[in-house]
Amino acid sequence: MAEKKVMNRNFVVFGAILIQLCLGAIYAWSVFTKPLVDADWTKTQTQAVFAAGLALFAIVMVIAGRLMPKIGPKKLAMSGGVVLGVGYLLAGLFGGTNFWSIFFFVGIIGGSGIGLAYVVPIAVGMRWFPDKKGLITGLAVAGFGFGATLWVKLAGTWGGLIENMGLSTTFTIYGIIFFIAVFIGSLTMKFPPEGWKPKGWNPAEVKKKAGVSGNEMKSGEMLKTPQYYMILLTFVFGASAGLMSIGLMKLFPMEALQAAGYSELAASGIAGTAMAVFFSLANGLGRIAWGAMSDKLGRKLSIAIMMFTQGIFVILFQWIAGTPGLLYLGAALIGFNFGGNFALFPTITADTFGAKHIGQNYGWVFLAYGVGGIFGPILGGKLGDMNNFSLAFIICGVLCIVAAGIILGVKPPKQKLA
Repeated sequence: MAEKKVMNRNFVVFGAILIQLCLGAIYAWSVFTKPLVDADWTKTQTQAVFAAGLALFAIVMVIAGRLMPKIGPKKLAMSGGVVLGVGYLLAGLFGGTNFWSIFFFVGIIGGSGIGLAYVVPIAVGMRWFPDKKGLITGLAVAGFGFGATLWVKLAGTWGGLIENMGLSTTFTIYGIIFFIAVFIGSLTMKFPPEGWKPKGWNPAEVKKKAGVSGNEMKSGEMLKTPQYYMILLTFVFGASAGLMSIGLMKLFPMEALQAAGYSELAASGIAGTAMAVFFSLANGLGRIAWGAMSDKLGRKLSIAIMMFTQGIFVILFQWIAGTPGLLYLGAALIGFNFGGNFALFPTITADTFGAKHIGQNYGWVFLAYGVGGIFGPILGGKLGDMNNFSLAFIICGVLCIVAAGIILGVKPPKQKLA
């Protein structure tokens, strides 16, 4: 019968990466910060747009999780592409360099579009690949990390869009691309048939693994557990450090390099390469690598290792950013660990509270990203305006080390709570 025909699950990987490639535009924000500072924006204003996008991304993702069972993953992903595309398109048509216009169109509208679509590839991927949850989640969100490289370089040295066409036209072009690409990727966003499972996969073996609870909790039940708040806080600290680093990956190294004797032009090129190549590529690779490693090591241990080493790297970054080789190394290490957050936190959520309701549950966990997106970039911007970048890196680094200890205390819930 026709019902026996099941889509090749590898198409889901293609669609997920294509969607996330566009959603990763938020990480390309740093390419716009220097032109906007030159247009008399403060550093805090540049970080406010970034923080708004991150906050709306996280808040709307909670709503998206509730919408998915009602409208389905394909329509939800498509709606996210429309909202994201329209946000950038309107920023190009009406924004110019006006702070409030760009804050609204890119930060509020664009961030909302990302929040609508983001959870779809994760939820769909876990249903199609229950045998490789860590790896598939890493692949599904790898495009988000790699997207920053594409959009930064297209606007900068590869495509020269900002220099040759200006900020407004660049926003417009990006809006059109995002709309089309997310629409195409959304066509593959379908859940497998009820009861489907991969050939040769034994769910009972998976539940034997340490850290996999076997529970299937709904959001209301999850929110009553201490495990949720421990996972949330760990993610807040990791997100704060990584997002502060992203927001400052152009501005801070430029100042450090110029202090070391490099010209403004040379410093800009070196700092741009650190963000667009080393950080961004490592960010994408980290999502895949940490996801795959966690299938072997377990989520809890993987997160603890990732957080502890991230704390060390972030603290050290303030002293190495003025030397190109060390800057590239530091950017790559921070990017690699930061990318791991987005493979490990969806999977520890699924392992702890079940994969059935991951679309709704991960939205609540992902609120940590919104909190980190406000705290980290604003902290970095404020301390940057006070000429004290060092304190920002120390604070966020210490918080990551604390996070490693918190996650080690997480144990699977013994039973559903009434």
